[in-house]
Amino acid sequence: MVGRTRWDTYPAAARSVADLGDGLRPNVEAVLSVHPDLVVLYAATDNRDAAQRLRGAGIMTLSVRDDRLADFQRVLSLLGTALHDSVAARAVADSVTASLTRVSAATANLPPVTVVWPIEIAPLRVIGGGSYLNDLLVGAGARNVYGALSDPSPQVSLEDVLQRDPSVVLTTVAAERAMRADPRWQQWLADTGHRILVPDTALVGMPSVRMGAAEAQLAHLLHPQSVHSDTALK
Repeated sequence: MVGRTRWDTYPAAARSVADLGDGLRPNVEAVLSVHPDLVVLYAATDNRDAAQRLRGAGIMTLSVRDDRLADFQRVLSLLGTALHDSVAARAVADSVTASLTRVSAATANLPPVTVVWPIEIAPLRVIGGGSYLNDLLVGAGARNVYGALSDPSPQVSLEDVLQRDPSVVLTTVAAERAMRADPRWQQWLADTGHRILVPDTALVGMPSVRMGAAEAQLAHLLHPQSVHSDTALK
């Protein structure tokens, strides 16, 4: 590994690898300066120019989408082929799948918790059915009130969220402060059945080999009396 995005900080050893900035619209000159044999990009319109320039410079470049859990398995297979180690790729895929299966089994007979997961407050964007985070929520024993929408992050109105009446909002520390200062959310929070929960965004914020642990943490937050946070490891 000769370069990473600024978001890639796990495992701890990753921090010793050169931070090349954001994963969208990367600095191509910075990437070329570390002389990679392979570059992996998210397959987005914003990265199309970078992919063309890197390939034009003779760098093997993979553009992949990993929006859903099924995509993660496919990307691992592609990486295994590109790195000439399909055995290791399959071992990682099997390990992640086993962890997710253990969490899903632990929540299978629990009543689902209705959830909304805002990822932006202004404008209000939430996790939809097209995101791997929705897949994790389902495995964690939740029902995403926007899970029927195919968009990974649809823009919605606060009025529509409140009308759908989720019992739990998952969000960040900063967003929680903003929500608790908003009279409309204050009214929602006045119901004793309503909660704001803050997961570890460093753990759940990207599809990675730690998705089993991410799903376990979500399950523990939503069902603290029934699911332990280390369920994925058991």
